[in-house]
Amino acid sequence: MGRTSGASGDPSCGAGERVRSGAEREREHELERVLRTGPFPLALRTALTVRGLALQRVQHRLAQRGVKVGVTSLSYWQQGARRPRRPESLRAVRVLEDVLDLPDRALSRLLEPGFTGSTGSIGSTGSGDGREEAGRPAARSYRLLLDPAEALEQLLAELETPADGGLHTVGHHERVRIGPARELRARNSQQVVRAHRDGVDRYLAIHHGDPGCAPERVAVRATENCRVGRVRWHGPSGVIVAELLFDARLRTGETYVFGYGFEDGTGGPSGEYVRGFSFAGGQYVLQVRFDEAALPVRFRRFARAAVGARRTGMRELTLNGPHRSVHAVEQSVRPGILGIGWDWA
Repeated sequence: MGRTSGASGDPSCGAGERVRSGAEREREHELERVLRTGPFPLALRTALTVRGLALQRVQHRLAQRGVKVGVTSLSYWQQGARRPRRPESLRAVRVLEDVLDLPDRALSRLLEPGFTGSTGSIGSTGSGDGREEAGRPAARSYRLLLDPAEALEQLLAELETPADGGLHTVGHHERVRIGPARELRARNSQQVVRAHRDGVDRYLAIHHGDPGCAPERVAVRATENCRVGRVRWHGPSGVIVAELLFDARLRTGETYVFGYGFEDGTGGPSGEYVRGFSFAGGQYVLQVRFDEAALPVRFRRFARAAVGARRTGMRELTLNGPHRSVHAVEQSVRPGILGIGWDWA
């Protein structure tokens, strides 16, 4: 097969065809990738960007083909705030493929029930309708991470929120303070999350107090880049779910940094602090500081695969004398439970 000779020196360039730059070819390759993997909002948004079409122009071209769709609806579709479901909306998506010069059913297939994409992972929790978002990490059920799982599920139902809120943690630094009566006085978090679906604008923070905790007296504080929304609790179990509202609606792949805390001090003596991880990945730093009037005699880091499972990865920790604290660092967490335990004299 011979090469076509032209001024560009590009053997693939035919007569009358515009030479594409490296950046343009890279954008086309990215579009091809997201059309394979989804999710739908990301694929639509990428196609609009690569084709250089504003929503008003797309609406006009759809109208020329006899399809009426509002600019607001198109915007919601690309943000992930709404999903085309009605027959007329699905027909509009098929016409969109023509407007955006995409292969047949390139967008439509991303809306089919059960679509996961070639890079998607199936976890044990999902979107509530049996489907999983493409590109989300594998997840572990709350039933494996929290003893009073029924109480948590009840609170999530009251908030009308699925267990998977569309976010997974990239980095988390948590500081826990134990008071003079050996009680969990407070915990504060600085957290970095990444969205694995479009339209996410909140995070659900879960607090499980020690036995005797009075959740109605626990205060929730938003310290950075968020504000406290609805708060629900289950008295008998001491479980609290707090809604932290972001100042932005995230798109798939975007990260967000925020801080929050719980002021407790209502429970009995504490012998450990644990955190459950639904998703793998990301760094976790746990620091526990003790009051000078109540210092344990032994400290250890540990992990558990699930509630009730045996402790693994046991490692003795040394108290930092001047600051009365111990810490543990996990560079890349796995789904399960991590914690620090201590023994009182």
